[in-house]
Amino acid sequence: MQTSSRRNLILNTTQIIVWAGVFLVPALVSGTMTQSVGQAWNIFKSSARMLLPIFILYCLNYYFLVPRFLYGKKGMAKWFYIVNAVLLLAWNLYSFWPHEHPDFPADMDPFWIKNIWAYQVITVLSSLFLDILLILLAVGIRYVMRANEALREAEEQRRKTAEAELTWLKSQLNPHFLFNTLNNISSLTQIDPDKAQESIGQLSDLLRYALYDSEAPKVPLASEMEFMSNYIDLMALRCNELTTVKKDLQVPAAQAVVAPLLFISLVENAFKHGVNARYPSFVDVSMHMEGERLVFRCSNSVFEKQGSDHIGSGIGLENMKRRLELLYPGKFIYSQQADDRKYEVEVTLDLV
Repeated sequence: MQTSSRRNLILNTTQIIVWAGVFLVPALVSGTMTQSVGQAWNIFKSSARMLLPIFILYCLNYYFLVPRFLYGKKGMAKWFYIVNAVLLLAWNLYSFWPHEHPDFPADMDPFWIKNIWAYQVITVLSSLFLDILLILLAVGIRYVMRANEALREAEEQRRKTAEAELTWLKSQLNPHFLFNTLNNISSLTQIDPDKAQESIGQLSDLLRYALYDSEAPKVPLASEMEFMSNYIDLMALRCNELTTVKKDLQVPAAQAVVAPLLFISLVENAFKHGVNARYPSFVDVSMHMEGERLVFRCSNSVFEKQGSDHIGSGIGLENMKRRLELLYPGKFIYSQQADDRKYEVEVTLDLV
């Protein structure tokens, strides 16, 4: 949006500079060569008399005829051509109508004096060529500005659409996440009531973060890691001694921010498909910075469910991928590997 406005400003400024140069340069050159202010003033008046009509023609087209008729309402373009045709005809007839005793330059070739009509025709055609060139210049510059404006409107519309979609995705994410977390706590009360009570504090922190802190477009990476750690701890309480849960969340020394709840679906998916109470299983989650890039890895054992509910699918993962596309276009790498025993996913995110 700012880029297109800046382009239009540059075009308008350039026009002012060019026209000022066209009017002033002849007088400045003459004054510099002759060292005479009077001579420079006379040159300025003479050139201004010649240039003023084409300047008016250009301004009339640029500020009125082109935007109002040519690029205005549909069906009005014909008036652009009619008005310009009338203006060109009227001005050229007035300026170059043959006189009985025209004033020729003292050094004019006698050939043109004998062939006055040829001289008039060439003069009129030269004038028309210059006038049409200036009209086309006004049309071209207005076209560029119109294209810049269309680009700005398209960018604004894309931004509004992206914001609306992100709001929709987050509205899906929070209830989806909370639903699964509450289910975990419910299961935990049956397994170990004492630990369930202890986990209520963690759940309180999780809810506060999910409902309030996550409303911000970006959150401190340290806060996101703390949330992730609490979530993994809660999920791990549901697992028995056959499951190994590892986490390696390295809080960076420097301040860094990231979109909230971005990777929680991957962790949820790991516990959903990677844990089985009857067989040895594992979940391994890590997150750290490599320079300006955030690297998230999650691996787990695989216990596929029946039907279409298989690992790597689900509304949570689809939402996460879509959020990455909207929030970090061209700044992320998503990769996954899977076999019969292990599923691993890695997301590399450029936070600059």
